Amino acid sequence: MTDAERTNGPRDTVLRVPVAPTAPGYRIAKRCLDVVVSSTGLVISSPIMLVIAAAVRLESPGPILFRQQRLGIGGRRFTLYKFRTMHAAADEEAHREYVQRLITREEPTDATWVPLQSDPRVTRIGGFLRRSHLDEVPQLLNVLRGEMSLVGPRPPIPYEVELYAPWHLGRLAVTPGLTGLWQVRGWGRLSFDEGVELDLEYIRRRSLTTDLRILLRTAWQISTGRQF
Repeated sequence: MTDAERTNGPRDTVLRVPVAPTAPGYRIAKRCLDVVVSSTGLVISSPIMLVIAAAVRLESPGPILFRQQRLGIGGRRFTLYKFRTMHAAADEEAHREYVQRLITREEPTDATWVPLQSDPRVTRIGGFLRRSHLDEVPQLLNVLRGEMSLVGPRPPIPYEVELYAPWHLGRLAVTPGLTGLWQVRGWGRLSFDEGVELDLEYIRRRSLTTDLRILLRTAWQISTGRQF
């Protein structure tokens, strides 16, 4: 059994979640935007990615890319790509316990849905990549392949979904994204339930105009150093 299977469960397990209906015009326009932006982004960022790859490899032994099973539209599994930001032998148990406390509300009511801070498993270059969101750049490949979109709810890890209440599963009704309404409106300031409510609001209101607004706001947040 591989590490991914031990962490995330059998690869052939598919969670059955109803897919939200989408207007044909919006679906085509959204996919065209995804393909154009992701392919252009991969070409333009290729020199930067080479530098990042070298830095990741030089700082600590292990693979340059971090591969993780995530759940996409309808609960379908896919492999998400990121630059590795942790030491190769890092244990995911701390994150698993953190997720459980947040989703099951064992944390105080003002607890926020943010990555673990001051994590000793994170490398120095990894900390920079996380703060700048450059670790997410390889996910443009997921977008180009159609497993993700530029905008949509972030794709969860399978063990997160095992803790979901039934209404939380609604966020799996559309293709997951690099960024979304939760990220630009309240990432780091909202509870898990409040964040899911924003994801569901996006699903109800989604349009090409909404997607473009979220992308512009995301670009502004990253360029000004605002964390999400």
